[in-house]
Amino acid sequence: MGVPGWFARERADGDRFADLVDGTPPRDDEFELELALVGGLRELGAGGAPDAETRKRIRDEIAGRLAEAEAPSKRRGHTIANLSAAAVALFLALGGITLLLSRDALPGDPLYGIKRAGESAALGLTFDEQDKAKKHLEFATNRVGELDELTRQGASTGAYFTGLADFETDLRAGVSQLTAVVTDQGGQSRLTELSSWARQQSDRLGLQVGNAPAEARDKFAAARVLLDKVQARTTDLGSRLVCYTITTGTSDDLGALPAAGDCVRDPGSPNAVVPPVVSPAPSSAPTGSPSPTSVPPTSNVDTATPTGPLAPPTGGTPPPVVATPTQTKTPSPPTTTTPPPPLISIPPLIPGLPPIIIG
Repeated sequence: MGVPGWFARERADGDRFADLVDGTPPRDDEFELELALVGGLRELGAGGAPDAETRKRIRDEIAGRLAEAEAPSKRRGHTIANLSAAAVALFLALGGITLLLSRDALPGDPLYGIKRAGESAALGLTFDEQDKAKKHLEFATNRVGELDELTRQGASTGAYFTGLADFETDLRAGVSQLTAVVTDQGGQSRLTELSSWARQQSDRLGLQVGNAPAEARDKFAAARVLLDKVQARTTDLGSRLVCYTITTGTSDDLGALPAAGDCVRDPGSPNAVVPPVVSPAPSSAPTGSPSPTSVPPTSNVDTATPTGPLAPPTGGTPPPVVATPTQTKTPSPPTTTTPPPPLISIPPLIPGLPPIIIG
């Protein structure tokens, strides 16, 4: 049986490798065979490589498949962004509608909490302290109106408790902030308006007590007592606005406490009224004029002044005649009235101490 050609070649290659290992130089025919083998491999490699058109087609196919793989992720990202924007828009729309519907909500209603949240947001967007105080008092006025509506509807006791608690919260916050502004910047008219407002709200609550549940009447009474304290507080602070010391430096639930004791007026206060300085009227009688003196009369002494020369005595030499000098009155200087020096008042260096008065 003959040996196949490929086996013979493999065997020849093996022998040649052995010869190379042993150091035996290759024969010429073996060298030619190796050259032919290398050339055939080169031709086979060049013939198996794809041409330019095939390479372009393969590249386009790979690029298309990659594009198809990325397309779903991009579409998914756009879809998520669109859904998020739609959700935000829906949330804002529902929030605006809900806030609009909660404007007429009463204490105890499901939307009353949203109404209070809207009021808190309005306070957060207000930066002036006086405006914040006015908003608190406005919300307190709304609570009184809501309590009136609860009495008409015959609401539960819990609704009254909620409304009265929120009323007292807004009342304390508004009075505390407004009195702080007044004691810092002045403003008697603001305190007068606050006192009038407190009296009106107390009258409104007094009309509602009779229709409220018996369990809530104590809460109504407590709210009216708080309003009476507000009126007293405005009166006390108003009387101290012209003083150096307006407050004690401490505060309670209604704000700063007015100071007590003597009021030393502050001329720099915008509410201070400085009395005019009145100069004393000059005296009609001139000062320094000699007062008349009287000599007690005697029976033996003649106090009359002679008007002519004395007669010389008989038998003697007459004395020389000496002229009597005439006395002239020196006019007194005009009298000027010097007003007293003004009082100098230095504000206290430490709050709570009396001022220093020089004069």
